[in-house]
Amino acid sequence: MTFEWWLTYLITTIILSLSPGPGAINTMSTGTTYGFRGTIPAIAGLQVGLAVHIVLVGIGLGTLLSQSAVAFELLKWLGAGYLIWLGIQQWRTAGAIDLNAVSKALPSSGLFKRAVLVNLTNPKSIVFLAALFPQFIIPHQPQGMQYLILGVTSIAVDVVVMAGYATLATHVAKWLRQPHQMKLLNRLFGTLFMMVGALLLFARRSNS
Repeated sequence: MTFEWWLTYLITTIILSLSPGPGAINTMSTGTTYGFRGTIPAIAGLQVGLAVHIVLVGIGLGTLLSQSAVAFELLKWLGAGYLIWLGIQQWRTAGAIDLNAVSKALPSSGLFKRAVLVNLTNPKSIVFLAALFPQFIIPHQPQGMQYLILGVTSIAVDVVVMAGYATLATHVAKWLRQPHQMKLLNRLFGTLFMMVGALLLFARRSNS
């Protein structure tokens, strides 16, 4: 894996972590209810769930690569297309996030376990990783180290982003309660997802 490819992955995973989703909502609702200290076990729980997804995706893709290089290459194209589709869906999403409803629906204890379940039960996370990882895996190089680099990068970025969400929880929560601002934010991240998908498709075509 070249530094340029890793940097591209880093930018992509930053966009993923910043994009409002179950993990971000859980962190913000925990932050507004329990304060920053309360988000520490919650953030740790999110990373455990993410790590499980990374291991599952790594094992599955490693098996696929060993059995069929053609299938792995096809998955690369489908993955880039999925990013564009995800961007379109994100761009079209409107409405505000009701953090009060989320907080009321969650118990006041077991923040770590709750966060683990939030990520484990988020199908978009494992689908996104399955679509993204093949774009940056070089088949003729050691697979384990590449998956380790991508996995550690994903977790490190998510920790930093979630800590940022926790620190700014009260301000972000007020901002996300406004439908107009939330619509603009969704369109911003939707555009970024489409750009990343198009970039990967272009790179794939140039390297073929």
